[in-house]
Amino acid sequence: MGWTHRSVFGSVSLLFLSSLLHAQDSRFNLQLAMDSQSAENTIELYRGIGSPTQISSLRGSQLALATTSALSRRPLTAATLEEQLQAVKFGQTAGDDVFQLTRARAAVAQMEELLQEMKARNFSRRVVSTVEQLFPQGTSISVTVPLYVVAFGHQNIDAYVNRVVWRGNTPSFVGEGAGQVTIVLNLAKAVYYGRDVDERFLWTMSVVAHEVFHAAFSVYKEESTPWRRYYTAQRSYLDQLADLSHNEGIAYYLSLIQRSRGKFQPSEVGNVQQAISDFNNKAHELLSPTTPPQRSQRIIQESNTSGYWGNYGSITGMIIARAIDNNLGRQALTETIANGPDDFFTKYIRLMKTVGDLPQLSAEVVRYFERR
Repeated sequence: MGWTHRSVFGSVSLLFLSSLLHAQDSRFNLQLAMDSQSAENTIELYRGIGSPTQISSLRGSQLALATTSALSRRPLTAATLEEQLQAVKFGQTAGDDVFQLTRARAAVAQMEELLQEMKARNFSRRVVSTVEQLFPQGTSISVTVPLYVVAFGHQNIDAYVNRVVWRGNTPSFVGEGAGQVTIVLNLAKAVYYGRDVDERFLWTMSVVAHEVFHAAFSVYKEESTPWRRYYTAQRSYLDQLADLSHNEGIAYYLSLIQRSRGKFQPSEVGNVQQAISDFNNKAHELLSPTTPPQRSQRIIQESNTSGYWGNYGSITGMIIARAIDNNLGRQALTETIANGPDDFFTKYIRLMKTVGDLPQLSAEVVRYFERR
């Protein structure tokens, strides 16, 4: 799964990376197709207009429903969603408000304003232009990625990418190599990114660029012989965590470049150290033969679904991506997209031995990757 959480707010300057990254050729052909019908209709419902049944049947709504069900670990149906939409339409709250409808209704004007900005300011093309420059020179991609914009969802998820197979309008999430790469953006979370619509627009671009990177990377892997071999080989649980950290880490680093030119704030240093410490501890569990499979799977999922700084897998990957970029250069970072997680981690391990102030992976983790 590709669920991603953002919760860092403040002033943002979105940097188009052409001054930092190498130019791309025309073979990078990724089209971002925005479908905002669910958001538009839900915004109307928050004002007392519209049909909960019609809204719940839309593909964007069905994706938000399926994700909320999976992350809350409880069965949620279209009937559940309709019931809660019906309640919010009349200013009420049904049950435990698992879709966060009451909070979303309070920001209806801001959601509508942000959505109009996205439509007016060539949102999709600007996002793709930013992402394409992170890929190795000559990368060939041709794909259309749906972007579903919704106005409700799980409390911990702002935007996410997944592979989806549709049966009618009902989605199923599937693994690498299957289904259609699909992105969902929850406006009800995006309106809290900044203090005004311009700031929110820029933050939203940053968040969606993060997810478009994942989508492009997923398609890239499908066309890559080394990556196909990687996914067909038997992988340990730590390999799976490293794969997630590599993928999420570069995407997080893209967001870090956009919001603060790749620099951590002084107040964030403690969070960085904690993330590395958590990663080391979880890696120890994953390498232990006594750790049950269910626990290992939970560790991997929580490494990217625990709130921004709690996402120890993603934050560790961001730290590694930043160190490679700052010390070895952008080409070294883009090489890891072609070469995979082992190259990503071993490059960082080499840097740990020469750059004195880098957060340290544990000796156990170092041994694991140096033996590969």
